[in-house]
Amino acid sequence: MSTVFFDIDTQIDFMLPTGALYVPGAEQILPVIAALNRKAPVVISSMCAHSEDDPEFAIYGHHCVTGTVGQQKPTVTLLNDPARQFFVPKQELNVFSSPDLLPLLKRLNADSYVVYGVVTEICVQFAAFGLLKTGKSVTIVTDAIRSLDESAAASMIARFTEAGGHLVTSRQILT
Repeated sequence: MSTVFFDIDTQIDFMLPTGALYVPGAEQILPVIAALNRKAPVVISSMCAHSEDDPEFAIYGHHCVTGTVGQQKPTVTLLNDPARQFFVPKQELNVFSSPDLLPLLKRLNADSYVVYGVVTEICVQFAAFGLLKTGKSVTIVTDAIRSLDESAAASMIARFTEAGGHLVTSRQILT
């Protein structure tokens, strides 16, 4: 069985307190994300890649502008093996809006997916529900996600499990 891990938007602007759109507590999950990425047979890392005047900024403020430090991923999340880590840039919240994703999924032909990153009730949600539509098993790593709105995140997790998604902790995957 082949499993593809999805590292959702773990970029400096979201993950570090100095980031433009910091997700509270996100820096605390960086070691877990790093360990998951290292454990992954293959990891797809989605990355917001906005222009200076991106329409999304009217909703979420200025963040992850292409070529800025904030758009980069923290070094600990990077693998030194380009055959195991694929970067999927996206200009919209939903990673499935990227023209690169579906051909990559087809090529990798995974049996299952493991999802983690930020923000639970926004980009993680789009990725998880989009992957469920593939008919493959989808699992969210509960101690490797962070949210901006705990109530919305809890609602998303409930809907995800009702739709057939699975929940695990990093310990279950890493041991």
